[in-house]
Amino acid sequence: MIDDFAKGYLHSDLREIRKAMLWKLDGLGEYDIRRPLTSTGTNLLGLVKHLSILESRYFGEVFDRPFPEPLPRWDDAGDRNADMWATGHETRGEIVDRYRRAWEHSDATITALAIDSPGHVPWWPRPNVKLFNILVHMLTETSRHAGHADILREQLDGSTGTTAEYATDQRDAALWDAHRATIERAAKTAAEKDQHLTSS
Repeated sequence: MIDDFAKGYLHSDLREIRKAMLWKLDGLGEYDIRRPLTSTGTNLLGLVKHLSILESRYFGEVFDRPFPEPLPRWDDAGDRNADMWATGHETRGEIVDRYRRAWEHSDATITALAIDSPGHVPWWPRPNVKLFNILVHMLTETSRHAGHADILREQLDGSTGTTAEYATDQRDAALWDAHRATIERAAKTAAEKDQHLTSS
């Protein structure tokens, strides 16, 4: 049946991308997983913390299956963006373990419900949803943040990829420097052409 196939396919992809998120922390020290690497403060451990809360809410309260642990409120202006970074008192282990517990809770919801089971997302403009909508939403959200994590990790130590098995080999620095220089030349050529066209 197509519904079972779609649910299994989406769920399988979500499981894989979750593992990729945690792999991005492997081999890094406490400072590097926490430090802000963009002007808005994006950091690796904060992305994991954020996703643990999203999964808990979307596969929990949306389907009347609340996550059994306290969660921050969406509407608390004083704590806005608190889910995007780890305090000095939160440990890597606590955050990673919470993410894994969120997976277990989400997986139980996904397994228990049919793909067309109704849910309600009060903070969405169209709040009436199906499990299908939430599976797609969380797969999209997790993939988006995995992309952020990939770029952050590359900035830290040059490592890219979705798993250790498929990690990009960064040992040949000269090869990557030449590749980057080729792209830089192409960008400058395009900018010069554009400047010529707009000034004529």
